[in-house]
Amino acid sequence: MSRPAADRVAALAGRVEPADRRVRQAAAERNAQLAKPHGSLGRLEALAVQLAGSSGRCPPPTPALPAVLVCVADHGVHAHGVSPWPQTVTQVMATRIAAGTASLGALARTVGAGWQVLDVGCATAPEPHPALTAARVRAGTADWTREPAMSRDEAARAMLAGADAADGLLSAGVDLLVHGEMGLGNTTTAAALLAALTGRPASEVTGPGTDSDPTAPERKAALVEAARARHRPDPRDPLGVLAAVGGLEHAALAGATLACAARRVPVVLDGVSSVAAALLAVTAAPTVVDHLIAGHRSPEPGAAAGLAALGQQGLLDLGLRLGEGTGGVLAVPLVIAAARALADTARLDDLALE
Repeated sequence: MSRPAADRVAALAGRVEPADRRVRQAAAERNAQLAKPHGSLGRLEALAVQLAGSSGRCPPPTPALPAVLVCVADHGVHAHGVSPWPQTVTQVMATRIAAGTASLGALARTVGAGWQVLDVGCATAPEPHPALTAARVRAGTADWTREPAMSRDEAARAMLAGADAADGLLSAGVDLLVHGEMGLGNTTTAAALLAALTGRPASEVTGPGTDSDPTAPERKAALVEAARARHRPDPRDPLGVLAAVGGLEHAALAGATLACAARRVPVVLDGVSSVAAALLAVTAAPTVVDHLIAGHRSPEPGAAAGLAALGQQGLLDLGLRLGEGTGGVLAVPLVIAAARALADTARLDDLALE
């Protein structure tokens, strides 16, 4: 008999090890010996040290096969008008992203990254495509303003679907994973997750998402606050938080993050939904944070709150708020550059100085 999904998630979380402190120290010492003024490469130096500690190797391996895992699902809270777009857009965009004709494809090709779409809960299944994997737990979540979004078992199964997808990519050679997501209403769900996990008022973590209506943040925050009062999720229980107010794609990204961290492969975060998923993974296994890289700073207020809770600062700040992994994938060249700079820059004692 197979183990319950929740037990398998717990076992996966238990396999995540922290950064290797001795390797981090060795990387910091190596950086101090490079032929450049100390600190002259700014935050790239700290990133290189983090990559070394995450991988357990100094210098760290230079990522050669980055990829974006785009988890897609629908949300019952969409019925409250939290997005100006019809829910069928999730299905259509999932197919477009897989085909490479969405914005992510253009940006991923620019930086040499691949992508894979994981349908973990679209209301209607997208069209088949070689770059799209179906691991449907349910056809979208329930309306979490009225009932739990899903069961604990469904939350765990969605996490395992993401973990399995990440494991498949890593086994194929992917050595840097970028978070991606798509799902109408998922920024509102991300706000509900972040309110539950950080304890902040809904007004501090809820933004407009794709809605240009100036009243959107206030309307969405009211939904988030009402849901928190109804469900009272325990912030120490990631499966409970997911079951109460989460999204299937958030669960899948959290599971993918655990899988990567367990194999010492760094994960680049994207926007507010990605940050919420990362915080879920860190709640399940605190040492996951050592393997996370914040790709950019989204203008959604929940992203800033989540990054603060993670102790992270985005590498880029371009005002991006599309999702799909677009902000995270743009940071890939910086991650590669940080690793390569530590590995390839000459040391002072290698120079023939007169």
